[in-house]
Parts: sequence; C-alpha cells; structure tokens
Amino acid sequence: MVFEAPFQVAQHRLKMSCSIGLAFFPDHGTDRETLLKHADTAMYEAKRLGRSGFACFEAGLGERLQQRLALEAKMRDALAKQQFRLHYQPIVDLESGRILCAEALLRWRDTDGVEHHPAQFIPVAEESGLILPLGEWVLKTACAQAKGWLDQGFDLGMAVNLSTRQFQDPDLLGKVTSVIGGCHLPPSRLELEITEGAAMLDAESSVEVLGALKRIGVRIAIDDFGTGYSSLSYLKRLPADTIKIDKNFVDGVADESEDRAIVRSIIALAHALDKDTIAEGIETEEQKQALETAGCHMGQGYLFSRPLPAEEFQALLAAARDTNSMATNVT
Repeated sequence: MVFEAPFQVAQHRLKMSCSIGLAFFPDHGTDRETLLKHADTAMYEAKRLGRSGFACFEAGLGERLQQRLALEAKMRDALAKQQFRLHYQPIVDLESGRILCAEALLRWRDTDGVEHHPAQFIPVAEESGLILPLGEWVLKTACAQAKGWLDQGFDLGMAVNLSTRQFQDPDLLGKVTSVIGGCHLPPSRLELEITEGAAMLDAESSVEVLGALKRIGVRIAIDDFGTGYSSLSYLKRLPADTIKIDKNFVDGVADESEDRAIVRSIIALAHALDKDTIAEGIETEEQKQALETAGCHMGQGYLFSRPLPAEEFQALLAAARDTNSMATNVT
C-alpha cells in the first residue's frame, strides 16, 4: 500500500495509516446517508483492529462504537479529574531477590467504583489520541516518584512503557528531557520500554529516536520480545540496553521444551548483543529456576509481587532494606 512508505517532513520521518470502512447496498442501507454512516462505523472498527486495514459493516458495530465513544468520554473526564493512578511492580535480581527497578503500570477506577482493565482502555486511548496527555502524565508521575525514592535512599530505577503513539510523537525527546530535568531525576535511572512491534513499524526511524534518547542517558528496553517479526539486521542496530522476554514464553519455560528452547535462544541472542534480559510474568519457583539455569538474571511477576500502589511498594522497599541491614549486622 502506498501509505506504508514514510513521508519526510523537515527532519522528521512520518508514517501514515489508511483504514477503510465498507458498507454495501442494499444489505447495509438503501440511501446515501445510511450507507455513509455504516461505512464510517466500519472504518472505526478497522482502526480498532489495528489500522492500515479494512472492515465491513455488520450488525452490532454501531452499539460497540457507542460504547467506545462513551468510554472515551469517561477517560477524558477521568484525566481532567486526576482519577488515574500508578501501581508499581518490582523487577528483581533472580539470584538475590534484590529489587533493582520498579515498573510503572497505569490503573483507573472511575467515580462509580468500576475498575477498568488496561487492556480495555489503553487501545481506546491510542485510537483517540488521549494516550499522549495520559502518557505524559504517567512519565511525570513515575519520574517524580523515582526521584522521591532515590532521595529516601532507595537504590532503584524506574521503567515506563511508551505506547506506539507516544513513540511516534515528534516531540518525544523534548518531553522526556523536560520531565527528567524538571524533577532532577538522573537520566540513567529511567528506562523506557517500547514493544518489539512498535520498534519495527519504522525500523530506521526507531534507530534514530532510540539513539537520541540513549544520548541523553536514558536506558531503553525492548518489551514483549519474541512476539513480533523483527529483522535481526535491524534488531542489532537498535540501541537497547534490555530485552524483556514475553510472558507467553515464560509460562511454559519449566515444562515445555519448545518454550524453553525459545527462551534460551532469546537469552543467547541478548548476551551476544551485550544486552540484559528480564523475564516477565514469573509465577512459580520452577519457572524462576529454569530461567536462572538458562542464563536470565532479572525478572518480574507474581512470584515476587503483584503491582502495588506507591505506599505499599515503598513499604516493600523498606522491609527489604531492613532485612538486608539485619543480615549485614549479623555477618
């Protein structure tokens, strides 16, 4: 498709998507207004399914569109009223259990007390453009929290996820620079996570953007690794510090030879490229042991802790520090 090629605008490489909605006469309407309305509804469905594609109108799409628009309106209101919050999940050293980093994860409970799952509202935020102000709020809040913990003597970094839309923002570098400068967070304490799929949408541009972020001292992680279709020739050029092994492979690492083989291959590739590895979604001691045997040194998951509000996460940090202090005194 002609729209897949990036457009050069000044110093920026911009990529457009083309989503098409289809409605057929007379199945979906017998007049122009109805057909256009249904085609428009189908177009939004094509965007929801991932953009750069097409969708045909079918019964029920209109109702789903209204639900999506209602959710979008609630999200705008929630952002204005500061109803979103962050939880933090520890990333630990698998051998010692020491907390090395906190990953900031977005949560939303609306005024009716309904807890919305991120898988439900993040795609709507992406489609509507709300992900840009929402993502900037996440970055500011997480960096300020990281600086607060550093000031209290907790030695850890902060990992923040970047959505595809954020990663394509021409002002991403300026926003990141402004946030870490505004809260006086050392750049090396921030790790930005970008999914493998987003990084490969425009690999040449990704190399440039990630390189610019690296030059200001920020760490880079490639998230959900192994779920996309990366070109190894581009992967080796991405200036990433860390590769995160997707939970889909971690689930079976202890008892399935295929998953174990994939995990070993990812770890070997990361080591060959001089990158760290973090395993996601570790839930059992058997998975942890299998990952350590395979050469993975860091991980996160419910085996160590679920994502916690800031106050509970700080209590976890304090308890770990007290335990380490007692062990040192005994020694």
